[in-house]
Amino acid sequence: MTLFGLLGFTTPWLLLGLLALPILWVILRAVPPAPIRRLFPGVVLLLGLKDQEQVTDRTPWWLLLLRMLAVAAVIIGMAGPVLNPDRGEGAEGDGPLLVVMDASWASAADWRARMVALDGLLAEAGRDGRPVALMRLTNPEPVQFLAADVVRSRLTGVSPEPWEPGNDSLSRATEMLPDGPFDSYWMSDALIRDSRAGFLASLEGRGTVTVFEAPRTLYALEPARVEDGNLHFTLRRLRAEGAAEVTLAGRGRDPAGNQAVLLRQPVSFEAGALTAEVELSLPAELRARVDRFEIEGIRSAGAVTLPDDSLRRREVALIAGREDREGLELLSPLHYLEKALQPTADLLDGALTDLLPANPDVIVLADVATLSAAEEEAVLEWVEKGGMLLRFAGPRLAASDVSRDAEDPLMPVRLRAGGRTVGGAMSWGEPKALAPFTEDSPFFGLPVPEDVTINSQVMAQPDPTLADRVVAQLTDGTPLVTRKEIGQGQVVLFHVTANAEWSTLPLSGLFVQMLERLAVSSATAQPEVEDMEGTVWQPVMVLDAFGNARDGETLPGVEGPALVEAALGPELRPGLYQGEDRSLARNVVTADTALKPMVWPDRIAVEGLSQPRERPLAGLLLGLAIALLVVDVVASLALSGRLRGAVSASVLLAALALVPREGMAQNAVPVEDPAQPETAEPDTDIERAIRATSEVVLAHVLTGDDRIDEVAHAGLQGLSDTLYFRTSVEPAEPMGVDLERDELAFYPLLYWPITPDQPTPSAAAYAKLNTYLRSGGMILFDTRDADVAGFGSGTPEGRKLQQLARPLDIPPLEPLPADHVLTRTFYLLQDFPGRWTGRDVWVEAAPPDAELIEGMPFRDLNDNVTPVVIGGNDWAAAWAMDASGNPMVRLGSGFTGERQREIAYRFGVNLVMHVLTGNYKSDQVHVPALLDRLGQ
Repeated sequence: MTLFGLLGFTTPWLLLGLLALPILWVILRAVPPAPIRRLFPGVVLLLGLKDQEQVTDRTPWWLLLLRMLAVAAVIIGMAGPVLNPDRGEGAEGDGPLLVVMDASWASAADWRARMVALDGLLAEAGRDGRPVALMRLTNPEPVQFLAADVVRSRLTGVSPEPWEPGNDSLSRATEMLPDGPFDSYWMSDALIRDSRAGFLASLEGRGTVTVFEAPRTLYALEPARVEDGNLHFTLRRLRAEGAAEVTLAGRGRDPAGNQAVLLRQPVSFEAGALTAEVELSLPAELRARVDRFEIEGIRSAGAVTLPDDSLRRREVALIAGREDREGLELLSPLHYLEKALQPTADLLDGALTDLLPANPDVIVLADVATLSAAEEEAVLEWVEKGGMLLRFAGPRLAASDVSRDAEDPLMPVRLRAGGRTVGGAMSWGEPKALAPFTEDSPFFGLPVPEDVTINSQVMAQPDPTLADRVVAQLTDGTPLVTRKEIGQGQVVLFHVTANAEWSTLPLSGLFVQMLERLAVSSATAQPEVEDMEGTVWQPVMVLDAFGNARDGETLPGVEGPALVEAALGPELRPGLYQGEDRSLARNVVTADTALKPMVWPDRIAVEGLSQPRERPLAGLLLGLAIALLVVDVVASLALSGRLRGAVSASVLLAALALVPREGMAQNAVPVEDPAQPETAEPDTDIERAIRATSEVVLAHVLTGDDRIDEVAHAGLQGLSDTLYFRTSVEPAEPMGVDLERDELAFYPLLYWPITPDQPTPSAAAYAKLNTYLRSGGMILFDTRDADVAGFGSGTPEGRKLQQLARPLDIPPLEPLPADHVLTRTFYLLQDFPGRWTGRDVWVEAAPPDAELIEGMPFRDLNDNVTPVVIGGNDWAAAWAMDASGNPMVRLGSGFTGERQREIAYRFGVNLVMHVLTGNYKSDQVHVPALLDRLGQ
């Protein structure tokens, strides 16, 4: 290709045809145009006469210029012009070209730009007739040079891998290099690696090497750390640039089981800083729901970290069979358990019947012998659904008749009467030690300290099933810990006390490790290699290079030591792995990952990916030539007087065919002039005002998030249709409201969905909002977060709501009382669900003098309408219908979900009727009818 500035030509010798244009001009200039024929009777008088001096008329200059331009466009178009041709040094030459790609997770963030650059490179190589081969260092394959067009057609199947090319990969890639000369084009991920030097030397020994790197920086996220009960994150970037801000997001399943963004937290990098720290304090329920943290907007596995059981704080209920002895904490049955579990678990205390509805993960019964029939039935049902009952022996259990003659449902084995005491002043034996844990034990691999001894224990009755239920035993073979599965849960019994009265086990670190292995507490430390011996971990979910989750159930299991110490690769992918008693995450980036930019030798040319895309111009120029020739034909016909009748109609139809049709024009994207201010046309405002006031119109506040605004509009449309079919209210199509530009007085109800990143209104907009509230309007604030962390600032939406509502003139609020008029304006309601089923809905507080008159079911309230209603149930999603009348968002499953949607519509109807009619339902004239419906 020959380059002329921004233009290149594939066959530049055809441009020599432009030299013939002056000759063509002279020839066409000498040829007269066709004469105009006119019928004139007097011409017969001139027949036979000869003009001795003839003058040739010439073609008009503008018509000649038109023809010259058409011929020039044909010549230039045939020469193969290309705008912004690829200037990469790797494309120069005529020999084979090897394209080397790191193709790691660090390349995924700008993979599309890499593919565009590679496509341009292959196009240039194809024009030059160069054979091309492609090699990915993360998964090297033997080099095979093919035609550039063949390699170009296979680019859709080329993708990065979620790991880095290691020493083994580069060694294999070096062995696969062909012996002959070739040039190399290395698309690097910009990360430094010691193993690059040898491979680079091998490439340089065979030809020229050109390196391409991304111009933008690379962001990465380290796994979360638990410190003082909070989550600490470290965000990293490759290059120390100016100040920057990114958003850390946590994704997981919401209360309805749908994937959603549960939290967002802005994180700022200071100028020149390579790292940024952020600390999050999350409620236990919210932390348990999050299944991935990520840097929003970065499509890379390095910007994603998967949490495992080390981040999930389990809820453990502690119940003792006797009260603590005053002043003797070390003798408390729960003291050592509290010390062992407090750093990694949320401890619950109280009565057993009060704790079961909270559905804790584990219930610990320390020397609790007998349960009532109701307690036993409730605990058994809880265990069958997946709970763990952890029991400790003690004097009460040893002296009771529990699990003597027959095995108790909540005991793993039968027990002998009394107990066993060794090593005391009145005994003949020495204290017993623990035997090494067997391979089928959950404690396998844990070292047994020599100072752990057992003085007393409850003995298990010999039984055919006893051997299968023993998971820890003493050196003499007597059981120390037994376990039995019940349904999806299990019951575990420590045959010693939870304090140091019967053994020194609670005084050792082994006690904490055993609790971790039983999944009673969350293991916060990375397991050691020796702890993973003999275990196999099944991948549950794996990540691709872009950070997308993929099902890992079909992949083979990974041995425990390899899961901890092996490098990521085809055999060990980043993801979440499940063991017998816990889950473990392998993330792409850890605190030990080297994230430094590669410094290439001065002899290597390094170019960036940001360059204009090639654009062939041949088709455009040839089309222009055809258009010019059509104009030439029309002009020639006009000059000769032949553009009449059918010819005129044909030319007119051909011209109309080139004009865009109305449907095409409507589909075109309008181009806005940035120099023009964004002011609405007066006619548009007048039409909008007429449309908003001619009918009842519900409105929603535009948030700037297209998806949220679309759901809000569809939700109000669904509510409007429901009102139309069920009530006398016939709303028109809903409208979106821009708080800065639109008038608010036209709309009785404003639905305001809260998003963490929506802009804060200006002072003028707040003035309009306060006027709207004082004049009888209502705003329905919807945080859409299901009130996961409690109403207030526990979620990003809650914090944004507080920020938005602070300048508003909002009266005192209270949770919606049972006798509020919203519970009966049209339907009798006590719940107000939307997409979520949170109960807390806040309205204006009742006046202090509102009293309940004897004999009346409701308080005597005034006729004021609450100016705001605040909740987080995402009502618009529950109301939303598509163009076909089908729900846009799924609620629950089956009848339960549809019943929830029906109640949501009823709440919306009550809300609109309350806005339009006030508190008229509080009038005593309605009391008889309401009492009749209430069955009173």
